[in-house]
Amino acid sequence: MKYNNIHKGFFLSRPNRFIAQVEIDGIEHTVHVKNTGRCRELLTDRAEVFLEKSNNPNRKTQYDLIGVRKGDLLVNMDSQAPNKVVKEFLEAGGVFKDLEFLKPETVFESSRFDFYGIHGGKKFYMEVKGVTLENDGIASFPDAPTERGIKHLNELVKAVSRGYEGYVFFLIQMSGVKYFEPNDITHKAFGDALRNAKKNGVKVLCYDCKVFENRLEIGGKVNIKM
Repeated sequence: MKYNNIHKGFFLSRPNRFIAQVEIDGIEHTVHVKNTGRCRELLTDRAEVFLEKSNNPNRKTQYDLIGVRKGDLLVNMDSQAPNKVVKEFLEAGGVFKDLEFLKPETVFESSRFDFYGIHGGKKFYMEVKGVTLENDGIASFPDAPTERGIKHLNELVKAVSRGYEGYVFFLIQMSGVKYFEPNDITHKAFGDALRNAKKNGVKVLCYDCKVFENRLEIGGKVNIKM
């Protein structure tokens, strides 16, 4: 996926989870943060950030914060990007060579999964999780407790028990990580739910990304350690 009209800036502060103060060309701006997660290890004082400028003059904030440089890593922070990138990947045959049908945002029981599809006559549900947390080359999820994430995993188990295929797709929004693991320190219940889902037939996929200032592409498979 591609972005338009990219500008560089420096992170100053984050008054709440929706906005940040950023210096762009020497001027302080209030910008929209396209990720409501904590991202404390990313949004550090004077971190170099990347912003997409809107062409809508009526917006309260002119810019969306979509990426940040963390050391040598360029990290995409846009929480809407993973679904778009995975959709492109699925439609290009990246997971299923025999994909016949794909529909975003589909309800099953009391959950809304990111994708419902059919490949080779087999029906499947898929949930996508964007990963921005990295420490010493190890990517992990979540960066904050997520009861919603646990619910999705349990519903995927239920879907598998009813004859569907179930997938959880972790998209690491950076490149060069060593492996991925559930973040048991922050939310062990999610890690337990993920291990239980895998045990009960839910397939766990993990890919990293090639991150550029103005676009995001899926890279390659990443090893998973449970």
